[in-house]
Amino acid sequence: MKFSVVAFLLSFSFGLAFGQVSPAAIYAKEILKFRDDYKQSFLHNARSPLKLEDINSLRFFDANLKYKVACTFKRTPNEKQFELPTSNGKTKPFVKYGVLSFELDGKKMQLAVYQNLTVTSQPKYAQHLFLPFRDETNGDTTYGGGRFIDMTIPEVEAANPIIDFNKCYNPWCHYSDGFSCPIPPVANTLKVEIPAGEKNWVGQKKH
Repeated sequence: MKFSVVAFLLSFSFGLAFGQVSPAAIYAKEILKFRDDYKQSFLHNARSPLKLEDINSLRFFDANLKYKVACTFKRTPNEKQFELPTSNGKTKPFVKYGVLSFELDGKKMQLAVYQNLTVTSQPKYAQHLFLPFRDETNGDTTYGGGRFIDMTIPEVEAANPIIDFNKCYNPWCHYSDGFSCPIPPVANTLKVEIPAGEKNWVGQKKH
């Protein structure tokens, strides 16, 4: 009887040990779901530059918790509207909403978040914030024009805001000449490599 009890407890303990899933594995699954939704978004938008046959050529860095970064946020309420240049020479109205400060590889950094005034004038996007940035991977493993992250006002004003670089993506002008994509401000240039999120596209650019 004692042997049976001991055997049961040992098997239960081993089952728990082998059944544990690491935080990195859980997070990787979350990012996989995010990227699946991202791919599907191209297929459900009539203006999309990519079609079904293009989706498999989208490439991403492996999910990495290092690039899910804790920040502090400072609101900048007195900023004036400005015209942000875009890839086709036009401009779009933006306003700086605030600054996210963080540390990566022992270096202190910051990125501004913006409101696209054309977008936020629509009620369903009123809480939307735009984080465009450049880093040292641009022109090598990632698109030379920089990448974007979507955020919301509640996210940046939370008690513990996060920038998740694993969720950054390419502007549509990387895939086609027919789009007007904001160019990241010089102030949002990081002097480090951010090997996270979407890589450069290897498909054929649409004209």
